Amino acid sequence: MGKKKAFTLLFAVISSILLISGCSGSGTEKASSDDKKVVKFMHLWPEGSSKTHNQIVKEIIGDFEKENPDVKIDLEVLSNEQYKDKLKVLSTSDELPDVGMTWAAGFLEPYVNGKKFAPLDDLLEGDLKDRFVSGTAEAYAIDGKTYGLPLELNVANVFYNKAIFEKYGLEVPKTYEEFEKVVKTLSDKEVAPIALGNKDRWTGSLWYMYLADRMGGSDVLTNAINRSGSFEDPALVSAAKKVQDLVDMDAFVKGFNGLSDEEAKSMFMNEQAAMYLIATWDLPNYTTNEGVPQEFRDSVGYFKFPTVDGKGDMNSFVGGPGVGLFVAEDSEVKEEAKAFTSFFVKEWGEKSVTKAGVIPATKVDAESLDLPQMYVDVLNELNAATNITLFADVQMNSDVAQVHLDMIQALFGKEVTPKKFAKEHEEALSKE
Repeated sequence: MGKKKAFTLLFAVISSILLISGCSGSGTEKASSDDKKVVKFMHLWPEGSSKTHNQIVKEIIGDFEKENPDVKIDLEVLSNEQYKDKLKVLSTSDELPDVGMTWAAGFLEPYVNGKKFAPLDDLLEGDLKDRFVSGTAEAYAIDGKTYGLPLELNVANVFYNKAIFEKYGLEVPKTYEEFEKVVKTLSDKEVAPIALGNKDRWTGSLWYMYLADRMGGSDVLTNAINRSGSFEDPALVSAAKKVQDLVDMDAFVKGFNGLSDEEAKSMFMNEQAAMYLIATWDLPNYTTNEGVPQEFRDSVGYFKFPTVDGKGDMNSFVGGPGVGLFVAEDSEVKEEAKAFTSFFVKEWGEKSVTKAGVIPATKVDAESLDLPQMYVDVLNELNAATNITLFADVQMNSDVAQVHLDMIQALFGKEVTPKKFAKEHEEALSKE
């Protein structure tokens, strides 16, 4: 640890020297030689590893500069980890870019607490009013103010093999009772109903979160985490019991607690399991990925998580936004930075989905775009979404998230009772 700290300190000192000499930062020169206002923008999609994303950003910048001839966007691009490291360093010396990228919830907090990011509620109430999928911008809110605007969104759905369903006369379940019948039929025929790689644990958390949402309502889990509710809420205990009922029904592939998500994905894609709960980042595998056989892509459908015991809103999803944009609080060109951020968000929606297969956090008119049908269906459903519950481990601080993930694996492995599962969470959350 000593060496790491020493290196970090040295890196910070060197970076500070570079900053003072005018290499970067929102506090340095803000006018170019031709008297244009300069907005510094830093993102994390290098051309080498994220070619399409990189190209879209260049196009948006070009369009913005055409419409705003008095503004120049000064661009810096770093890879993901380099970006995160540099952002920390720049924030300590009040030299953040005017516009940059951030993540929701826990990542955002220290920057907001340090008054580094500007509130962006004026954009949400102005140019961007009603443009975001319900629940996405909210993930960037702290104490009632919004400090980031999401660009990407992933929600989890149950993908299924239509050929396997057809072979055994199965229909897409709308209720959990119908879902259990599908599981039982497949299990009786010695076909693995569900691919699950719970070695990664967040994968099992998706199942638990949906059961909690349907049984206790869309805010029961979030309330338990933010302490306006309790993790020992009866619905959260009952959801844990339902998980173990699924295990008892042999719903998941054999050895699921020791399999990685990649291994589970492979089993689904090799038609060794009929269903797979995963987020929309996998959509290209079932639509546009030429490396996946067309026959398999044609055989994949998806359905929304069903109601449970007659309860639950099927338009409430588990998921979360990916990266979003922030504006630096101490930017000397805040007005121009906000204008660029708003412009970027609006242009990103259609460009990102048509060119990069990204599900944007903003609502788009899917019917007007040239997209695979599965994308159209997902986008239309997101436009009608009533709620997105942010991935549980992302909502939690790192210590509580560790408890959650460990408990998820123990729950699926039947090493804890549902009550013990809830109690361990409650105790961890109470220590915050």
